[in-house]
Amino acid sequence: MAKANAVSVKKDKKITWKEIKRQKALLIISFIVVVYGVIFYYLPLAGWLMAFENYKPAKGIFHSQFVGLAKFKFLFSDVTFLRVIRNTFAMGVINLVTGTVMSILFALLLNEVRQRGVKKVIQTISYLPHFLSWIIVTGILHDALSASGIVNDLLLRGNIVDQAINFFAKPIYFWPIVAFANVWKETGWGAIVYLSAITAIDPCLYEAAAIDGAGRFQKMKYITLPCIKPTIMIILLINIGNVLNAGFEVQYLLGNGLIKSVSETIDIYVLKWGISQNDYSLGTAAGIFKSAVSIALIVIFNTWAKRRGESRLF
Repeated sequence: MAKANAVSVKKDKKITWKEIKRQKALLIISFIVVVYGVIFYYLPLAGWLMAFENYKPAKGIFHSQFVGLAKFKFLFSDVTFLRVIRNTFAMGVINLVTGTVMSILFALLLNEVRQRGVKKVIQTISYLPHFLSWIIVTGILHDALSASGIVNDLLLRGNIVDQAINFFAKPIYFWPIVAFANVWKETGWGAIVYLSAITAIDPCLYEAAAIDGAGRFQKMKYITLPCIKPTIMIILLINIGNVLNAGFEVQYLLGNGLIKSVSETIDIYVLKWGISQNDYSLGTAAGIFKSAVSIALIVIFNTWAKRRGESRLF
């Protein structure tokens, strides 16, 4: 019996080495990717030491004065930073909800288009905004929402308002503008994953539903949505970790002094303190806080999904 087990183990080892030789090219590529990740993602984490120091570029990380949690204490005693957290979290949640809902809705509706050519044209057009830079997108928004832009022109012609609205002077309009910009730019691209999941659904389910008299909306509700629910959960969990990545470009480009109270995000705060005022330690501390919250959100919601028996990341 022992001899048979030894022969089996030896055979498994031969098969393993044979498989390694067969997959040699893929293993080399994987090794390069791992090395790349270590160099550009993990080694730079040594820079987090700056958050616990009064960092001076001339002295370097290892010779600057150690101040412990002083920078973090300053952050959470700073009213501006607390406001920045509110802005970032609010815009992140709004972007998450609107982006997810619109991507799923667009994928469901596009899947119902029967003419293949029309479907491809719509799909291609919906992808295009994703490849535009935020410079172009914010430029289009600024022109469209200006006093002489198309939006105010339509509102005036329709007698909806008596005078042009200055959208970039009133804080109440800024978050909806950011949400609209993200939805317009990313809905088509975000729907790709959901469309792929829909194509994997067994057509027999739809045929059986049609025999039972189900219409299109009933099929979407009782077949399509339940079947792509695992995909929705995985994408949602991934995006929850990016809630504090509410954006930088659109807020920085569209923001101004009049709406600074609602437009400034953590990334802009880091730029202001870390670069403009040369307080790299404070900027690093803010970045660490952002990363810590993102990790915590993923762990919390992943645990929640696990307890409910839903699809999860780990």
